[in-house]
Amino acid sequence: QVQLVESGGGLVQAGGSLRLSCAASGRTFSNLGMGWFRQAPGKERECVAGINRSGSNTYYAESVKGRFTISRDNAKDLVYLQMTSLKPEDTANYYCAARGLGVVVATLARSYDYWGQGTQVTVSS
Repeated sequence: QVQLVESGGGLVQAGGSLRLSCAASGRTFSNLGMGWFRQAPGKERECVAGINRSGSNTYYAESVKGRFTISRDNAKDLVYLQMTSLKPEDTANYYCAARGLGVVVATLARSYDYWGQGTQVTVSS
């Protein structure tokens, strides 16, 4: 029912910024809880940010607090991940995820029903 497409990944230098976008289609976006996950080679997939359907509550992994900002534009069916002060350890494939019952923020991958294909973020030193 939901298709997610990420964009905005690329190669940046340490300390730089990048904004990832996720476009959703297939159902009412404003009802979806959204999250950003990342996975680096040899590491488990981890939630870096989450946002509930209204945008009133957000979650950030400790490793990205103060540097990443998740936001959504329900009028445009978009969710963003603004990344600043990027570090080489932020290098990973970043995935957008959606869940049907998004009243509260979810941080576990199992809580999400739909996933995008991912977009690669590489931070050089």
